[in-house]
Amino acid sequence: MTTAALPRPRTRSVLAGISLGYFMVLLDMTVLAVAEPDLATSLHASTAGLQWATTAYTVAFAALLLSSGALTDRYGASRLFHAGVAAFTVASLLSTLAPSLSVLIALRALMGIAAAACVPASMALIAALYPAPAARARAIATWAATSGAAVATGPIAGGALVGIAGWRAAFLINVPIGLLVLFLTRIAALARATTTAATRGHVPATTAEHRDRSPAPTRDRDSAPTRIDWPAQLAAAAVLASATDALIAAGARQWHHTIAATAVTAASLVVFIALERRSTAPVLNRALLRVRRVRSALLAGAAINFALSGLLFVLPLYLQRQHHLTALQTGLAFLPLTIPFVANPPITGRIVVRTGPHRPIVLGLTLLVAGGAGLAATTHAGSNSAWLGLALLITGLGVSFALPALAAAIVAAAPPGTTGAAAGVLNAVRQAGATAGVAVMGAAMSGGIARSLLLVSAVSVVALAVVMRAAR
Repeated sequence: MTTAALPRPRTRSVLAGISLGYFMVLLDMTVLAVAEPDLATSLHASTAGLQWATTAYTVAFAALLLSSGALTDRYGASRLFHAGVAAFTVASLLSTLAPSLSVLIALRALMGIAAAACVPASMALIAALYPAPAARARAIATWAATSGAAVATGPIAGGALVGIAGWRAAFLINVPIGLLVLFLTRIAALARATTTAATRGHVPATTAEHRDRSPAPTRDRDSAPTRIDWPAQLAAAAVLASATDALIAAGARQWHHTIAATAVTAASLVVFIALERRSTAPVLNRALLRVRRVRSALLAGAAINFALSGLLFVLPLYLQRQHHLTALQTGLAFLPLTIPFVANPPITGRIVVRTGPHRPIVLGLTLLVAGGAGLAATTHAGSNSAWLGLALLITGLGVSFALPALAAAIVAAAPPGTTGAAAGVLNAVRQAGATAGVAVMGAAMSGGIARSLLLVSAVSVVALAVVMRAAR
């Protein structure tokens, strides 16, 4: 049975399932935001504990994304996707029963590992199901559009669920979604589609997101399997986890813990560099990192996720603790931030086609600078919700202009043969930025919410300067 022979409704249902799986993974990055106060009360969690409940997911997600493309090549996209969705669903169900914060953090890390398996595998499956370039482009657009829907839905869905049944409901929503994904993407059809595409020469991309539509090489059945340098991969995960631990401990003013975690970070970094220099299958593509525009795009991606995830962590705590908003009211308050994620990407895409990615990146980062300053000024002055909504709208427009253009920019700047690696590194760096945002902005809350939110502007200014210099 060929890919073309799959009934059209069947192919569409598979695409819907793949896109819904991506939606579920991204939803979990925002749905927990409005549940933080209820989670803190229920499990007696400190701010540091809440930070770990959030960052355990992004630490594991970021670290494993570096090798998930190679895992897709080695074990097959269909197998990895279904294993990831199943693990994510089971971990979500167990999270609803978590008796303590430490158990929840461990389950969140497992969910991050599962998410890292799903994202590149989903892209590879789409490329296999739609071998014709035009049809593939339309399918990728459908898949990518789910990211905006997930970000927009997360705070509102989380607020409604928490209001009805508490923080555990924010994880329970993943169970029916995961089961539906597994039903829509039955393994046999996907396996046939992937095998057929490979034998006909249509090869899936392994680590792309949003605008990366370039197929990546697939190994032949008789060739050697893709090698994964697990020691280097584990060292990279150790660097990110220990650095996050150091930042969270510093924010809690646990100085002995901070010093120990910093020492572990330094030692892990030394080990990682040594392993990378000797590796025949390095975790980070060296040719990619030598390109200045690639480096600037990676920094910008990290800065944007730093700002967005940090904001989504600290602002719900402020709104619910200081202004006594309910979880649902908090979710609705984020609408000005999240609506642009759904409405603006098509506009950004047209701008990129006409002018290239540089202008929307600069515009987006400039809006982020203004939005962060507005949020800091509004919270410092205790202004009304209209001004807060305006600042959130400006911030949302900034993110929705910059992120799609960044994906296009890094693919365009990547050396030949490194497109898939470039997209994978961008995704990993963005998750690392999200982790740092929660850790740093959460720590800065001790000096006041305005000081914490001002970091949105600070990191955006640095990213803007680097992007402008790289363009020259």
